[in-house]
Amino acid sequence: TTQQAGPCRGNPSGRKGLGAICFVAARPRWHRIALLAAPRIWHPKPLARGPREFLSRLLTVTILALFLVAATAAAAEPIAIGERVTIQSQILGEERTILISTPANYARSTERYPVLYMTDGDTHLTHTRGTVDFLAANGLMPDLIIVGVANTDRARDLSPTHWVRPALPGEPQGPNTSGGADRFLDFFAKELFPYIESHYRTLSYRVFAGHSLGGLLALHIVVARPDMFNAYIAASPALTWDDDYPLRTTKAFFKDRKVFPKTLFVAMGNEEAGNPKPTRFDWLRDTLGRVKAEGFVWGSMLMEDETHGSMVLRTHYWGLRKIFDGWKLPVDPKTGRFAGTLADVKSHYADLGKRLGIPLLPPEQTVNLLGYQFLVGGSGEQAISIFRYNVELYPESANVYDSLGEALERAGRMEEALSSYGTAVEKAQKAKDNRLDVFTRNRDRAAAAVKNTKRAP
Repeated sequence: TTQQAGPCRGNPSGRKGLGAICFVAARPRWHRIALLAAPRIWHPKPLARGPREFLSRLLTVTILALFLVAATAAAAEPIAIGERVTIQSQILGEERTILISTPANYARSTERYPVLYMTDGDTHLTHTRGTVDFLAANGLMPDLIIVGVANTDRARDLSPTHWVRPALPGEPQGPNTSGGADRFLDFFAKELFPYIESHYRTLSYRVFAGHSLGGLLALHIVVARPDMFNAYIAASPALTWDDDYPLRTTKAFFKDRKVFPKTLFVAMGNEEAGNPKPTRFDWLRDTLGRVKAEGFVWGSMLMEDETHGSMVLRTHYWGLRKIFDGWKLPVDPKTGRFAGTLADVKSHYADLGKRLGIPLLPPEQTVNLLGYQFLVGGSGEQAISIFRYNVELYPESANVYDSLGEALERAGRMEEALSSYGTAVEKAQKAKDNRLDVFTRNRDRAAAAVKNTKRAP
């Protein structure tokens, strides 16, 4: 596949005037084969003199015809993973490019989502979107809105102090613009946050992720602006910066800290391999291990088989697992099913919301799956109650009405089922839901059943 930026179908927000970030499947090259081969077939020649030559030519024509049909059927369809917007920053005095990726079901739901903000957004958006989608699909974390900030002057924006790194022998020295991190964070607080939170359905839970200098920035935010984010992921942070600035400031910040209800995950690749022990990463982990602040959760990982560049994907995976630890509902190991009731589901997410510091409702998909668990298990009335609860939580979702309709249909309450199926179709039409055909078939089946029942003597 190839990545393409520019207009494409599937704009996640449904808003106009935004460039979408797409994956586009490479077009098959069969049509090129056909065009190259065609002159050899149709160039005027005497007719075949024998059956073997005639059959050979006929077979060649047939194969090429199949190639042409396949090429027509396999036309590429773009799959949008995000959109590109530009913000004219008064604080930074320049235009900034922001890459925004919403969950796949964003346009057809009314849910609000936590937001993951990343530096080096143009580098890390695609693999992070995949990681989030994978973990969310497996019930290990919520869906997220991902906001990636593309770079202009990386050293300026991501470094907290002005520092001239000692040059290596023969290394040229260019202009040094380092030390602009706090201005960059002002841009986040006063321009980027308001834009995202006014244009997208967000929860008041923010995660920050940065790599290398971005990891240095993550540690700086912890000590300099601790209220900006709820959780932090620092991938291979530049611990050597300015004579160990991040180690010194982290130790000082946590020395007498009594309460700090945040989560921090730090990881390092093989950058310190061969260095004398303890390494700087060892010193950082030792400092974090001594923190007694109430509510503080931290984790770390040394990835000795990863380079400075390759370790980011795994860091985001394990960092998100740490931040949203406990998200998954407990299941019976023998059956693989949730062993509780709807009340238990509500309690689980209420408790999780308290830990994360945000009001948290059970996700639509989780409630829906619980409903089907009871429906398949023969507890139809409990399933109907659960599906009705999902309708209360997510009244603009077409799927919740369709699921309720199915439970009512199985219970023989066809007129109620028809009403619910009909609402599903209306909601799907309004949201341009790609499951409209399925919802329509269900409605039409229920309508035919109701009609036949009324005709019966």
